[in-house]
Amino acid sequence: MDQIKIGRFLSELRKGQGLTQEQLADKLNVARRTVSRWETGSNMPDMDILIELSDFYSVDLREILDGERRNSNMDKQMEETILKVAEYENEGKQRTTKVVIVYSAMGIIALVVNLIMQVADMPDTFITGVFKGLTIAVALGAMILSIVFATGTMAKLYSFKKRLRERRSSAK
Repeated sequence: MDQIKIGRFLSELRKGQGLTQEQLADKLNVARRTVSRWETGSNMPDMDILIELSDFYSVDLREILDGERRNSNMDKQMEETILKVAEYENEGKQRTTKVVIVYSAMGIIALVVNLIMQVADMPDTFITGVFKGLTIAVALGAMILSIVFATGTMAKLYSFKKRLRERRSSAK
């Protein structure tokens, strides 16, 4: 990322709107010196400010980050690519959500069964003790698995395992 190029582009956009650095700073609630630093490339705006600038100047965020305007053909191709990536991400999130729901349901069912066993005041035999322990273990395991899937830890473990396999196969 070329900060100086981005700074020049931000300066061009500001001047194209007929604004001074002071006026832009007032609109964004930042100091004029901050705008100056962006435009000289010595500093970059925070992500929330970049998004605000993108909206304000009616330019794509990628254009700001590239420090130049894109042609419409590239924009169309990029938009199609982004839509495909977003669709792929959504499918992955939907699968993860389903897994989390299944594990959560298993945990809730196990807790309900345990609660019923407690409320029913069943005699303390070996079998009831095993079932009470088993239901708590299933609930705890389901909760842990739900957290592992929901946080993306499982996906990271799978990708790590895949990289290890690839290293081992390429080393042979």
